[in-house]
Amino acid sequence: MDEKYCQSCGMPMGETEELYGTNGDGSRNEDYCKYCFHDGSFAMDCTMEEMIEGCVPMMAGANSGMSEEEARNMMKQFFPELKRWKKAPVNPE
Repeated sequence: MDEKYCQSCGMPMGETEELYGTNGDGSRNEDYCKYCFHDGSFAMDCTMEEMIEGCVPMMAGANSGMSEEEARNMMKQFFPELKRWKKAPVNPE
């Protein structure tokens, strides 16, 4: 089974209810964690770069031996693929 990741911060969310965000009607949001999304909206209005900088210390701290620079570089590769940060393809005319 594929691991589910928050489509805003990249945090692994697992299968339990506790880490999932909520929609406006209180139902579980399948795409975003509770730290990024609740009651149908994002908790922070930020850029992808600001999100990465906020996540760097947590990721480096959670992965023994990973420097902040390694965490930052990994997120710069991963985040553009997440739903919140993915750019819509440009339609050539």
